[in-house]
Amino acid sequence: MSSEENKYIEEINPNHFSVKYDVNSLDFSEKGPFQKVEVYSTKGHGKMLLNDDLVMISERDEFVYHDMISHVPLFSHPCPKKVLIIGGGDGGTAREVLRHESVEKCVMVEIDELVVNACKKFIPQTSISFKNSKLELLIEDGVEYIKNTKEKFDVIIIDSTDPIGPATPLFNSDFYGNVYKALSDDGIVVSQAESPFYEQKMQKKLFEILNELFPIVRMYNYSNITYPGGLWSFTFASKKIHPTKDFDASRVEKSELEFEYYNAKIHGASFCLPEFMLKNLRN
Repeated sequence: MSSEENKYIEEINPNHFSVKYDVNSLDFSEKGPFQKVEVYSTKGHGKMLLNDDLVMISERDEFVYHDMISHVPLFSHPCPKKVLIIGGGDGGTAREVLRHESVEKCVMVEIDELVVNACKKFIPQTSISFKNSKLELLIEDGVEYIKNTKEKFDVIIIDSTDPIGPATPLFNSDFYGNVYKALSDDGIVVSQAESPFYEQKMQKKLFEILNELFPIVRMYNYSNITYPGGLWSFTFASKKIHPTKDFDASRVEKSELEFEYYNAKIHGASFCLPEFMLKNLRN
């Protein structure tokens, strides 16, 4: 729940976990057709975007999520030219994707225009990507788009919220069957894969769905400060490319890109999973 009167945001997780953030002001709050969207100015984390009272990003640590969801697949693929982002309304993933010189076109399909407009006005740190001429922003249902598109993409990034509300259809086999069809012959899909502590069943389900479709499926981790439990995951699925065996670390250095979180060693290390995760994915 959120409270301007008490000057804090309280995020409550169904697993009896809560976090409070001191706030200076509530800058934006509107209930749209899909969800409630809010932007707060906080004392310790900068601007924060919340969807239905859950923290999506903060200016202080958004770079972790956006680095890892974008640079891992883009440096795994030998030459990504066409990239599709489903979700990602804050613009941070597109920002990082479009830093890669090989990318000629990035299509972003976001169902909730309210999120896009709120970030354009209040969080330019991430929404700067909307000004890039290589970005094609579509305000529509990503499930329907991937079902009907005739385009082929080298990398598809599923930058979704939790599997509730408008993001629920992004966690099923029909959706990923259509993702497979929309990928090029050496295509890669990376997906937001929840918390290994609080969403073990969902991680296992997503892993099983991908394994039915793709010959190469892995999970990798990252750590930030605003998601419950701190440790969160992405799935990596590919038709041909292995994320570590086929990874050329020299490409990262040659790119001359500067990062806040990602680097070549983090790329490989993120795929080293703790035993409790390996047991969950095996069982």
